[in-house]
Amino acid sequence: MPELPEVETVVRGLQTVLPGRRILNVQLGKTDFIDDPEAVQRMLPGSRIEAVRRHGKFLVFEMESSSGETPHYALLMHLGMTGRIVTCPPETRVDPHTHVFLALDDGREMRYTDVRRFGRMRILANGEREKTLGTLGQDPLEVSETNFRSIVRARNARIKALLLDQHFLRGMGNIYADESLWRARIHPMRTGATLSDTEITRLYRAMRHVLAEAIRFRGSSVSDYVDAQGERGWFQQRHRVYQRQGKKCVRCGIIIRHAIVAGRSTHFCPRCQRAPRSRGRRIRR
Repeated sequence: MPELPEVETVVRGLQTVLPGRRILNVQLGKTDFIDDPEAVQRMLPGSRIEAVRRHGKFLVFEMESSSGETPHYALLMHLGMTGRIVTCPPETRVDPHTHVFLALDDGREMRYTDVRRFGRMRILANGEREKTLGTLGQDPLEVSETNFRSIVRARNARIKALLLDQHFLRGMGNIYADESLWRARIHPMRTGATLSDTEITRLYRAMRHVLAEAIRFRGSSVSDYVDAQGERGWFQQRHRVYQRQGKKCVRCGIIIRHAIVAGRSTHFCPRCQRAPRSRGRRIRR
């Protein structure tokens, strides 16, 4: 599933071509991932895209309507596991499983393709924005170290589970949680309350560094992800633990191990990331 760096890369690509463009026409294929297809077909034509931004793993298109029904609203998109958004000339070959075509006033099209249709699309109007997005936590690229430390120290949850909790940090996912914990030398089964101030600072800085580096390399293409130009990312070549079970740790040479933490596949180095002490029960690795 695309995480913060992938969504940020897509947004930055769309920001170069979409603001100021007007949607002329909407064509929909399968619509089971759209909350209200009729609203999409009714409201989007004639609307102008004012801005494109990221909110966690969501893409938010700020729209200005040409009608008086709702002067300003937002189009919300989530890429799910296999969603892709690209802009292209209308004569470009249509990929299979392309379900949304938005004709733009500059002659281009914005297309949404989703093989498994686990994505989401909906119109946010009449106060729905806060209800839908307001419960998410702070952005990892914006949260201060002080706030990060206070939240981590107050929680007895395993740190891997905490990093994946969208009510704590919006946008973090499995890839970058594993990579951040490895760089910070913290075992994913440690609980937030047991981390020292030094360890939390190390994790905070590692997280910020990993996310910034992943954005610079245009995300990780470990599955179907491509950016807004249809190009794959490169950060998967710089993964240190994610999906590297059975391979040697690039830092110490010990074999990377795999476990399930908080219901998610987790990768770690047993030497660089020392396991927490268990009370009479061995922690599975």
